[in-house]
Amino acid sequence: MASICSDPNGFKRILFVGLDGKRKTIRIGKTKKRDAESFKQRLESLLSAKQMRTSPDRETSLWVSELSEDLHAKLALHSLVDSRSAAASESLVQFVDAFIANREADTKPATRTVYKRTRKHLVDFFGVKKTLTEVTTSNAIDFRRYLIGRGMADNTVRRTCGIARQFMADAVERELVTKNPFSTKLISVAVRGNAEKFQFVSREVADKVLNACPDAQTRLVFALARFGGLRTPSETLKLRWSDIDFERGRMTVHAPKTEHHEGKATRVVPIFPELEPYLRDAFDPENVFVVTIATDATKNFRTRFTKIIKRAGVTPWPKLFQNLRATRQTELSDQFPAHVVCEWLGNSQAVANKHYLHTTEEQFEQARKAAHKAAQYPSESTEYAGNSQQPETVEIHANQAISLENADFQWAMRDSNPRHPLCKSGALTN
Repeated sequence: MASICSDPNGFKRILFVGLDGKRKTIRIGKTKKRDAESFKQRLESLLSAKQMRTSPDRETSLWVSELSEDLHAKLALHSLVDSRSAAASESLVQFVDAFIANREADTKPATRTVYKRTRKHLVDFFGVKKTLTEVTTSNAIDFRRYLIGRGMADNTVRRTCGIARQFMADAVERELVTKNPFSTKLISVAVRGNAEKFQFVSREVADKVLNACPDAQTRLVFALARFGGLRTPSETLKLRWSDIDFERGRMTVHAPKTEHHEGKATRVVPIFPELEPYLRDAFDPENVFVVTIATDATKNFRTRFTKIIKRAGVTPWPKLFQNLRATRQTELSDQFPAHVVCEWLGNSQAVANKHYLHTTEEQFEQARKAAHKAAQYPSESTEYAGNSQQPETVEIHANQAISLENADFQWAMRDSNPRHPLCKSGALTN
């Protein structure tokens, strides 16, 4: 714990035990008591963060960034913050390289690939000599325009700017810079769903591709994506025969993409009737994993199945495996509640609405047929509004179906109004 000491002349000092276990003093000058108390609390937060090897909270980081050079240097002298002179001399590239190296243990290879790709774009635009403190909001906006000028897709630009924002956010947390230049409303980083790249893969098309598959293993990979909704290849390649429960009609899917979220490492998915034959056909108790195709997992799957699709006489669709998964989610959402389908496929309803669920031609056709039928057989109804005449007596015949809910309503009307037409006609009797 730190304490405040006031000198006779009104100058104040903060006394505390440093990271080395020795008593330290920081003179903060002639200041009000409440300001000294605030400094003491922030210093204690910095000490706690250093001892726990975590970043200080956002409010404390902002407080440090607004400190005068003199007070900031005094904190840096006791290793409570990083020196501003170090930030001024560290280049953007050096910092990004250190960031990527520090995230080696807690990120997946695909994420590190995105980090390195963004690093390359930053170097191409800013050069290797640009320091962290020299990157401004205007520079960040120009960087976005540079990416667009290179012909990148909108989502790729958003994703790249989002990673650059992540880099600079870490620099802010480390108190190397006071502001994140990429945190501006003029730079959008949220990846959007692209309806133009969605294609519903019908059962007819799926059957053609499955018939063109050379063996049970390739058929199973396609079926797991199209009928099981699995992420391919990440979830498909982790599926084991011990995860398959034919008796109960379900399987446990391991999800590398969401395993860092609590309770999201695995999920239980039904073995749908369309999928089961392909699982049984490929069943081999001597193998641990369900899919045993000899391939460089993430590099050859798309190439291999693009050739199979062409062999089937079908034009390959964009986002091959994601569209298979999206097609399955769209199908299932017509049969089951949204929260159930999202639990099976391992995503949220917000993500499903944004990236997976789409309107299909079949749904348009169903709506057209329903409208056509309604036009041919319009429902008959009695208009009571504005009609001063007494409604005609209602007769109920034995062959006329009445819902329980409607019957309950009519009984209530009879009981509350003895002159109700149904009571008068004797149609409803005890």
